[in-house]
Amino acid sequence: MIAYAVPRPESVVLPIVEEDAVFPVRRVFCVGRNYAAHAREMGGDGREAPFFFSKPADGLAPGGGEIPYPSATADLHHEVELVVALAHGGSNFTPEQADAAIFGWAVGVDLTRRDLQAEAKASGRPWDAAKGFDFSGPISAVTPRLKLDQPRGRLRLRVGGTLRQEGDLADMIWSPAEVVAQASKLWRLAPGDLIFTGTPEGVGPLVRGDKVEALCDGLSPLRFRVV
Repeated sequence: MIAYAVPRPESVVLPIVEEDAVFPVRRVFCVGRNYAAHAREMGGDGREAPFFFSKPADGLAPGGGEIPYPSATADLHHEVELVVALAHGGSNFTPEQADAAIFGWAVGVDLTRRDLQAEAKASGRPWDAAKGFDFSGPISAVTPRLKLDQPRGRLRLRVGGTLRQEGDLADMIWSPAEVVAQASKLWRLAPGDLIFTGTPEGVGPLVRGDKVEALCDGLSPLRFRVV
């Protein structure tokens, strides 16, 4: 038996819709500016090549619930996204191979310390503290492809019942399979990897007490409250 010098960290797992099994999370990748309107909203233009950043797996908040307002920020923002969960790994996928590697889908919210991100951008520094903090990735249960082969329709986010973000998945600059294929050129992907695929326009601030609902047609909803 292996002896651990310190307590072994628990693995992060996500529930799977209508199944007893759970989805074990390995790594979490995120794509920026994958909707044209949001790209313009953030100062971009045109069909840029996908660019990626990461969140720690233990920065996820499965099922939402109560999300603590993070320290060191006065400008917390929401970004609702379709999340891809991988069943197979590999490198240098074609889009067809990438599509075949997808296990299922979830709805996630990329919470962002926007003031820290703006400071990092201005200084040419990494975004880690802006994107990868504790509870920075509320995420729903995973819907497997056996139940929904390809999500279509609307992705939206409400705060206190008021619609803040809404977009159509068809408006993605890069499709989920193309995003996975691009990621596989940068990393050797593996089962358990998650990829947040980008957010539509309308990102904005959250404050303590806000009740958030994130929805994607055909997928399990995500609800949480900022405390």
